[in-house]
Amino acid sequence: MSAKKDYYEVLGISRDADQDEIKKAYRKLAKKYHPDRSDDPNAAEKFKEISEAYDILSDPDKRKRYDQYGHSGIDQEDFSFDFDEFARGGFGGLDDIFEMFFGGGMGRSSSRSRAQRRPRSGQDLKYKLEITFEDAAFGTKKEITIPRQEDCPTCGGSGAKPGTSRKTCPKCQGTGQVRVSQRTPFGQFTQARVCDRCQGEGEIVEEPCPECSGEGRIVRRRKITVNVPAGVADGNQLRLTGEGGAGEYGARAGDLYIVIKVKPHEIFERKGNDIHCEVPINFVQAALGDEIKVPTLDGRVKMKIPQGSQPGDVLRLKNKGIKDVNGTGRGNQYVKLKVVIPRSLNSEQKELLRKFAEISGEEINPESKSFFNRVKEAFGGN
Repeated sequence: MSAKKDYYEVLGISRDADQDEIKKAYRKLAKKYHPDRSDDPNAAEKFKEISEAYDILSDPDKRKRYDQYGHSGIDQEDFSFDFDEFARGGFGGLDDIFEMFFGGGMGRSSSRSRAQRRPRSGQDLKYKLEITFEDAAFGTKKEITIPRQEDCPTCGGSGAKPGTSRKTCPKCQGTGQVRVSQRTPFGQFTQARVCDRCQGEGEIVEEPCPECSGEGRIVRRRKITVNVPAGVADGNQLRLTGEGGAGEYGARAGDLYIVIKVKPHEIFERKGNDIHCEVPINFVQAALGDEIKVPTLDGRVKMKIPQGSQPGDVLRLKNKGIKDVNGTGRGNQYVKLKVVIPRSLNSEQKELLRKFAEISGEEINPESKSFFNRVKEAFGGN
């Protein structure tokens, strides 16, 4: 080009564009006219022109002189490609140019491209195990059957046909990656990519195992004994290390997570390590007191009902709850009294109750007197 174009026009930006706009415009045009990517016959010349414009406008001092004096204020020697400056970030950094030309920053390349890919660990599995309330309280053993990936017994997990073995990949020489070089006006750049022959493993199987088709793993149904500790609660998870799916050749197996589902109990309700239940008694037992047998997790035990017990009173049976799953003691059982009033009485029972009421007078329900007194006070004594 005989005459220099205006640098702002070259980058397609306004004269008051900030540094972010300048950089964005440069990257877009540099990618469009890069000689190795563009079909434009004048791509190399345009690329140089774009780079020269960016060099001047991205430098505050040079840009100031250019804005004041135009091209005459800029010496030809002011534009030169300095690789050290480029690496330090003067042209957006190596990451920018790698992203521009190759689709990814040099510093952001995946671990698969940096080195041979490691065999993947096995898959973690989950199994929902339903147990009874008593099993949760005291612990139990359960045998379950799960489908999972296991090492192929024919090839031992190698994926190679018996009598053969895995071999070093001839394309990447076992590194799991290949290097591809590209020449640009900035010099030659080399990029590491995952080897497409071995998919980053560094090894290949020339003769696959007939049972697993070279995968090294097959799916089998396996019986496993699960030790459920005393005190587990609904929703708890038990981890069985190494009982998940088999890993790739040489890698660790995954884990099996047992999710506990506890069936509801007909009598007991769990709250933490304590259990609660409701026991019916008649009004005579409540009034006079008694000793009754109540159900517990350990069987029926005797419990004293105090004289004058009221409906809803709660009595405690110490250490009759659930054992702590960490082995630190046992909870209590709380018994709520439910006073049952008979719906029908024979003539003799009715007569006895009438005599009781007659003898008791107003004291048949001592609390009722104070209740009505409070009502009278609240409503002005009427």
